[in-house]
Amino acid sequence: MSITKALGILDDTIKFVQTYNFETQSFAQQHEQKYDSELEWPAVKVRDTFIKFFQHKHQHSFIHSSPVVPLDDPTLLFTNAGMNQFKPIFLGSITDDDPFAELTRACNSQKCIRAGGKHNDLDDVGKDTYHHTFFEMLGNWSFGDYFKKEAIGMAWDLLVNVYGLDKNRMYATYFEGDKEKGLEPDNEAKEIWLQYLPASRVLPFGMKDNFWEMGDTGPCGPCTEIHYDRLDTGRDAAPLVNADDATVIEIWNLVFIQFNRNDDDSLQLLPNKHVDTGMGFERITSILQRVQSNYDTDIFMPIIHEIQKRTNCKVPYQGKVGKDDVSGCDMAYRVVADHVRTLTFAVTDGAAPGSQGRDYVIRRICRRGVRYGQKLGGELGFFKDLVNIVIKQMGDAFPEIVKKQEMVQSIIEAEEKLFSRTLKHGEKRFNSKVKQLKKQNVREIPGKMAATLHTTFGFPVDLTILMAEEQGMTVNKEEYLVEMEKHKENSAQKDTAVDFAALGDNEKAHLQKNGITETDDSFKYEWKDIDCKVLAIFDSNKKQFIKSVSEEEESDNLYGIVLDKTSFYAESGGQVGDIGYIVSCDDDENNAFKIDDVREFGGYIIHIGQVTNGSISVNAQYRAKVDYENRSNVAPNHTMTHVLNFALRKVLGTECNQKGSLVDSEKLRFDYSTSQALNISNIDKISKECNRIIASDLKVFTGVIEYESALKINALRAMFGERYPKNVRVVSIGIEPKQALKDPQNSSNFNYSIELCGGTHLRSTSQAGHFVFLSDDALSAGIRRIVALTGNGAKRAMQQAEDLQDEFTAAQELDGNELSIKCAVLSDKVANAKIDAVVKDALIKQLKELREKDRANYKAATSKRKAKVVDIMKKINMDTETGNFVVKRIDVGLDKKALKEGIKVFYKNKDHKNVPIMLISCSLNPNDKNQILILAETSKESKVHCGKWVQSLLSFIDGPKEWKGGKSETKAEVQGLKMENVAKVVQVATQYMIDNHP
Repeated sequence: MSITKALGILDDTIKFVQTYNFETQSFAQQHEQKYDSELEWPAVKVRDTFIKFFQHKHQHSFIHSSPVVPLDDPTLLFTNAGMNQFKPIFLGSITDDDPFAELTRACNSQKCIRAGGKHNDLDDVGKDTYHHTFFEMLGNWSFGDYFKKEAIGMAWDLLVNVYGLDKNRMYATYFEGDKEKGLEPDNEAKEIWLQYLPASRVLPFGMKDNFWEMGDTGPCGPCTEIHYDRLDTGRDAAPLVNADDATVIEIWNLVFIQFNRNDDDSLQLLPNKHVDTGMGFERITSILQRVQSNYDTDIFMPIIHEIQKRTNCKVPYQGKVGKDDVSGCDMAYRVVADHVRTLTFAVTDGAAPGSQGRDYVIRRICRRGVRYGQKLGGELGFFKDLVNIVIKQMGDAFPEIVKKQEMVQSIIEAEEKLFSRTLKHGEKRFNSKVKQLKKQNVREIPGKMAATLHTTFGFPVDLTILMAEEQGMTVNKEEYLVEMEKHKENSAQKDTAVDFAALGDNEKAHLQKNGITETDDSFKYEWKDIDCKVLAIFDSNKKQFIKSVSEEEESDNLYGIVLDKTSFYAESGGQVGDIGYIVSCDDDENNAFKIDDVREFGGYIIHIGQVTNGSISVNAQYRAKVDYENRSNVAPNHTMTHVLNFALRKVLGTECNQKGSLVDSEKLRFDYSTSQALNISNIDKISKECNRIIASDLKVFTGVIEYESALKINALRAMFGERYPKNVRVVSIGIEPKQALKDPQNSSNFNYSIELCGGTHLRSTSQAGHFVFLSDDALSAGIRRIVALTGNGAKRAMQQAEDLQDEFTAAQELDGNELSIKCAVLSDKVANAKIDAVVKDALIKQLKELREKDRANYKAATSKRKAKVVDIMKKINMDTETGNFVVKRIDVGLDKKALKEGIKVFYKNKDHKNVPIMLISCSLNPNDKNQILILAETSKESKVHCGKWVQSLLSFIDGPKEWKGGKSETKAEVQGLKMENVAKVVQVATQYMIDNHP
């Protein structure tokens, strides 16, 4: 052999060995990646390794996490498990054209929230080191593919061979069975585990721990849990499994979905068995990083460090709980860290603080976070700034939070500001009550006090309960609920302004008789606190003036205070009154009166509200503290009302005149006279003009001049029919009033907005941020109403419009049933969207195009469905059927014509003349009212009563309560509200024929 040939063989051998060595490398080595961390297992690596393990080694499809706000599933407040987006597969309602129809294996890291509803960890967050409202669930699924043996084997391989966990500290649980429910032990899972673990660490548990159910009915099955002992002591930790011991924790739950629970509580084996697993990302990370708490991992510690930085708290996080956490700082760190993660993801996915349902849960979470953050020393704005670190931590895995960062921060900031207005005074009120109760040796906060904290200060009751626990006290929850019901009843009957509209000549005479002069409200334009004196207090309930009022008056009664001078703006000219406080002049503000409304009455400014702390007395000195944060949201709406008025005149001409307006912190509303509705082109021109003026950063000027002189300005806008004083206030944008007066008839004046106005305004137009024209609707004959947004409201509307456009763009790629469902969803979203009218008009046109495409698809799908049924009917061979009858499930939605055509084809075969047939079809659209269709037909000669046959199935499909279609012997049809029991329907229909058909 030549040297050249020998070297060639050697070279080939080396290459083979190198290739062989590469192929036998461990999974971890093959997929090794560099991570910017000193940790062996940084959180990012933990997540990536899980996904790559199932993707590359076990051929699972990676499915991105579904939104944490399940807007298309009304049964859920929040997505609380990884399986939620796969429910149609588990329920057997998946359709052929669904993107998941061919899915057999999947994996992901699902965003989850457990707060409110059946699964609620909110009350426990902060008290220990392992509860969270937001968490990630690492999951892998098999849909009719592998089952117990493979699922357990994969889990063991990942945990032991890839993550490198100590197998001697692992425990597995299995379902021990339930004789009362007729359920056998899951010995199959037990025997599989005995291949990996000794019998002493394979433990049986009952229904509570080891049998999973989706709901009262539907898919269910036994599960096996993997637990891990955090302590490396060689101990036997079996007695601590499922014993709520923080050192022995469940890390992975493998659910084997093999049954369907029917309405009668019976269990039926599913034709296809599924695997649904979930591993807590935070828990497995804490184990791999060898720390005893989830909060000690690199998932949370960067956030906790940022919290300390933002709050300037001198006490660092020490991981203490309960009595060891003397200062309560560690609990506060955990609450804030958890809650800012929850809010970032929830708001990104479509939730927002509000007063109902999931939005109220978000409000509770936000307010808890604000309160605990301020306890650490955080000042206004700290909470929304924490969103930055959450995005830095998690933005790569969940890029949607990066895109929505600005919107998330603005929404959190708005709620933070809203709650901060009352937080300090609410805590003072609470502490005062606690001190009083402890003196009386009472350890329970009355429900009435909890209700006051809720209605007056905006404290969710769960926050009050936490504050009570900090004081070693409880809250009378039952009494709280009673008081809240009373409050709702009173609120429905009462209006803040109505009670004070009754002030008349007698009250004015009383004030004048007592030498009380009209209120000096000239300070309302200065935007600063002023000292003042209380001159009178009016009790709206007793309808009389009183000398003082205190916080002990825990009722819904309102009081009106007259001051010698005020910085509060009273409702006037369409602008709502200011809100804020009148407080004692001491730094502690021990006496406080919360002002919810301000009205002018015969020259007197009435400050309407309730005492929140201490007492308020006549002739005492106080400080007027306007909520300038609230006013700063009102001001852009008022200034832009003037700009809108100007833009309307520019686009429509001088025949357009103002007829009224409303300006508050959320929106502006403008009524005007016109002979015709605005077309979309005009709306676009008006919007662009308003935003042009904002971008031009024009200065807003004010000046007081004689009314007669002001009228000479050719461009002046005023409300016709209004009575004005001798001297009036002029608000002009881009030009000083005095300059306009120099040449009042100069045509250049029409380039500016010039109006008579007594309201509070911006310094320049750029402060308005953005202008969004929402709507233009008819109010009455010749009068129309425009509604628009500015500032943060406009910003959120623009973000919503962008999100909707993204959905429409994605919808262009859809077909079939998926497109039909999406059209319905988009139609509802567009109809209810508070977005720019021009954008909405464009989306409506896009929706029309999508619907045309859907209609074309529907026609094609109708033909396809018909062909599908006909093809199946033609292929039926009675020799292979169960008996001399046919029961078939053919999912073509609620397409009755397709099924009837199929039955018609079936009977064209003369051999089928007397053969009873039943076709069952499930809906292809989860939004359909009815979800299942059943058709049955036969001949009289078959001696089968179709009506009775179909009637035997009604209870399983939630059919009509008074079904009238059961009289016919030869034909019957029915639709039902539920299709979850379709497998049972087929079984019962078949058994009926076996029992009743000769």
